[in-house]
Formats: sequence, C-alpha cells, structure tokens
Amino acid sequence: MMQFLSALLLGVGLSMDAFAVSVCKGLAVGKVKPKHMALAGAWFGGFQALMPLIGYYLGSFFRSYIEKADHWVAFILLVLIGANMLREAFSKEDEKPADASFGFKTMLVMAVATSIDALAAGIALAMEENANIFVSVACIGVTTFVFSAVGVKVGSVFGEKYKTKAEIAGGVILILLGVKILLEHLGVIGL
Repeated sequence: MMQFLSALLLGVGLSMDAFAVSVCKGLAVGKVKPKHMALAGAWFGGFQALMPLIGYYLGSFFRSYIEKADHWVAFILLVLIGANMLREAFSKEDEKPADASFGFKTMLVMAVATSIDALAAGIALAMEENANIFVSVACIGVTTFVFSAVGVKVGSVFGEKYKTKAEIAGGVILILLGVKILLEHLGVIGL
C-alpha cells in the first residue's frame, strides 16, 4: 500500500508541469471541447508514462556502477526536479502566450518538454530497491492524463489562477519524496 501511495504522489508531483501547460492551453483555446481535454490527457499522460520507463531501464543499466550512492542519486534528482519546478513557479519571467493548436508537432514538443523530469524520476526509481516500475508508470500516466484533461477545462474557466499553485505543489511533493527515499536508505525511517 505504501508503494502505491508513493507512486501516486510521484504521479501527482510529475503531472503538475503538464497541468500548468494544460491550463495555458485551455486559456488559449477559450471554448474547450471534450476532444481538447482528451488530446491533452493522451499526449501528456502518454509521455509522462513513457519517460520514467525509459529512465528506469537506463538507471537499471548503470545501477551496478553507482549502487553505493543510489539513494543519494535518487534524492538529488528528485530535489533538483522539485526545486526547478519551484523556481519556475516563482519566476518573474514573462512567458509567451500558449499556442491554441493541438496539432501533432505542437503537442509533441510540449509533451516531451513537460516529461523530461519524468525521465529523471525513472532513473531515480531504478535506484530504489523495492520500486515497482509498472505501478509507478501506471500511476504517473493515469494521474497526468486526468490532471491534463482537467487542466484544459480549468484554463478555459479560470485562466492562469492555478498554474503557479500547481507548480509549487508539484515541486514540494517531489522534494519530499526525495527526502523520504534518502531517510529510508539511511535507516532514519522504516516505511
């Protein structure tokens, strides 16, 4: 049960970038149709599921080389991803307006861009001894699908009000998961 909860929290944390982009998509589209929600969910959820799987197998390949420090690698990767999300949330940089297109090229670029952190999370999962990659991938994919589909609708109704809050929540969740992994491996907590 604890493994499923960790996978679900990881899915929520990783889906926040896709949620934020989906909110912007909904804002750009204006009148959202179910087709828009399904497309955003499928693109972002699909790539958020694929990337940790790729990262997991890459990490598993190199695991024997870094076994003694694997918990530190997982901790550092998750904290860096989370800190980057927090930095983006508090950044004063003006972002260019979102493109209303749901075309192949536009969605491919956005799906890859929002799932790079999931690749790093997959590498971190490979460092965890009892991680079930298939449960994690399913949780990440389904959670991101739902958050992305809902994000498009939220964007059309509320605008950018929730974008920053989503990025902050995602960053905090990922940092806390990194700390949990480190404390478990150091024997401080026994979850």
